[in-house]
Amino acid sequence: MFTEERLEAIEEKLQKDGKVRVKELSELFQVSEDCIRKDLKILENGGKLKRTYGGAILSKDYPLERNVIDRKGYHLEKKTVIAKKALDLTNDNETIFLDISTTNIKLAELLAESGKKLVVVSNMIDILQILARSPSITAIGTGGTMFSSVNGFMGAAAIEVIKQYSFDRAYIGSCGIDMTDYSITTLGAEDGLTKKAVLQSSRHKYVVMEKEKFYFNDSFKFAHFEDINGIITDEFPDKDIIEALDAAGVRLV
Repeated sequence: MFTEERLEAIEEKLQKDGKVRVKELSELFQVSEDCIRKDLKILENGGKLKRTYGGAILSKDYPLERNVIDRKGYHLEKKTVIAKKALDLTNDNETIFLDISTTNIKLAELLAESGKKLVVVSNMIDILQILARSPSITAIGTGGTMFSSVNGFMGAAAIEVIKQYSFDRAYIGSCGIDMTDYSITTLGAEDGLTKKAVLQSSRHKYVVMEKEKFYFNDSFKFAHFEDINGIITDEFPDKDIIEALDAAGVRLV
């Protein structure tokens, strides 16, 4: 089979299944896994797919929107599952941090309805507005430089406020995991450094993210597996990822 024929066959399988795995394609076409990775890179450069850990997904299935406001309705059911798990982990009389995250918007709604007595610090305006409706929650904003794309505060001024706190628990958003070095990523330095400051000020540190984010990553690495206590997700990932998490002592919720 010529390269062009193989690329066309991979595209057809992607359209049918929505995703492909390197190992399966290697066995199917009787070529090396390195050869398949090169094929996937060619297709990604052509905008046909988004490469992920161990394979690829259709480009249309990858959330390209960088604006948090545009992502509020994306995977809402999955975010609700994650938020309910985080709610169960949160105890009365704790001081917690809710990072800029559309999943944390849902968690804020559940916390506001729960009646739990909490102090909640956040750098996201949507979250603060929701929590302000609850008489049992003291909502505190970090302030700082406002970024309209996330409707929240990031950067040096916000970080200085965050450093003054000692959080019992923090829930941090992520754009994905880089499984080559077990790093946790986000889309830029301002957001990443702010998240890093939260982790450094927290006792129990959880990343909240959908299962699919185990298979792709963004540009800025703000933490590694050893920097967190757990990952809260809607469904468990593949066995090799679970084993990597176990080896690093990261709880999968």
